[in-house]
Amino acid sequence: MAQSQLLVHSIRGATVVNFRTSAMLDSNVIEAVAAELFELVDDRAQRQIVLDCSKVQFLASQAIGVLITLKKKADAIGGRIAICGMRDEIRRVFKIMNLQSLFKFYKDEAEALASFDVYSA
Repeated sequence: MAQSQLLVHSIRGATVVNFRTSAMLDSNVIEAVAAELFELVDDRAQRQIVLDCSKVQFLASQAIGVLITLKKKADAIGGRIAICGMRDEIRRVFKIMNLQSLFKFYKDEAEALASFDVYSA
């Protein structure tokens, strides 16, 4: 089996996903990432997912399509996707594509986790 493209861990009820690759350009890599992300929602019913994109420097449009599909899957089970650490130049692509309102963007993992109220007592 190929090495996972993601590092996945749980923090107080939320699932935090870190990407192992800095360039999500190759269709094989993107398809592997998609399969892993979709499994979180489809098979494991994770409802609070933080995508930490701080390592990602390049993102193909196919990868953006994966994120849109993931969001739809999460919405279907009452879940939520929070994206943190995304580089400004990649966020501009979301704005140009008129997708910035589809996702919630946060500065870092702590801010994204706080948006789920996972730190509230």
